[in-house]
Amino acid sequence: MPFRIEDTFRSALAQADRPLAGMWVCSGSPLVAELCAGSGLDWLLVDAEHSPNGLESILAQLQAVHGYPVHTLVRPPVNDTVVIKQYLDLGVQNLLIPMVNSVAEAEAAVAATRYPPHGVRGVGSALARAARWNRVPDYLARANETISVTVQIESTAAVAAVEDILKVDGVDAVFVGPSDLAASMGLLGQQEHPEVRAAVDHCLSAAAAAGKPAGVNAFNPDTAQHYLDHGAGFILVGADVAILARGSEALAAKYIKPAGGGTPASY
Repeated sequence: MPFRIEDTFRSALAQADRPLAGMWVCSGSPLVAELCAGSGLDWLLVDAEHSPNGLESILAQLQAVHGYPVHTLVRPPVNDTVVIKQYLDLGVQNLLIPMVNSVAEAEAAVAATRYPPHGVRGVGSALARAARWNRVPDYLARANETISVTVQIESTAAVAAVEDILKVDGVDAVFVGPSDLAASMGLLGQQEHPEVRAAVDHCLSAAAAAGKPAGVNAFNPDTAQHYLDHGAGFILVGADVAILARGSEALAAKYIKPAGGGTPASY
């Protein structure tokens, strides 16, 4: 029986009749990843840029969520040919590449996902989960069909170059990171600032003009709705670690009384 490769996030976006909602999985836990995969959300982002994830934990999370009706993207820590090769061989199909600031960097990200002569991906399919150890028929010839590449726009340089980045063949979508974008604009910690919102809106408009999907990170519900109203095709609206942190703080605030009586501490 031939092994089936999952549909890519690229195809999910193309077929969607509404924006796709997702959440971060930053805990490094396969159990938490599986829990989130069954939530009913459209997609998950397993993060290795700011989270304690290595190859082994990413593999375990891919295995844990396999079979659930959810698309999984993985963000490597850096736009690096070797790291991307390792992720692809591990079976990552949908990549979110951070800090892509130029056409050259976007082209490098795409090249890292393509076998020669169209790219520079090292050939090791017989050893790799991606090809199910050569159990996927014609994997080498069909590998590009199984991979989607989304690049992150998260600096003023990237915003200035977004129209050209969107033209790069093999870039399937762009994803705006307002936190780093705000920092690059001299507005550290102010991702709700009107100038940051305007920069994000510009990227959404540029993507619409280019006929490619654009997404954005927005935990604030009002901000999320604003970006959805301005054309975001996919959005991240929460994170496992943030949900656990705020939920546990709420329990402590409700049930732990301060010494000497009185009302519980406010967090």
